[in-house]
Amino acid sequence: MTELHQLPAIEKLKIIELLWTDLAASEELLPDLTWHESELASTEAAFSAGAINSVDWQLAKKNLRAQFE
Repeated sequence: MTELHQLPAIEKLKIIELLWTDLAASEELLPDLTWHESELASTEAAFSAGAINSVDWQLAKKNLRAQFE
């Protein structure tokens, strides 16, 4: 895993692209992710109903990083 951290960003992106291409080619082998679609629909409905609020992405990242420092 240490070797991965030492790779330049462009090499990491190439690896991600290769992995994604490989996964997409064998989609039938992927686990069933219907729960994810259901969760997205539930979140969208809650947002539309005003039950949850959105947060600016930059602020969200800052707040998350602060939690783990």
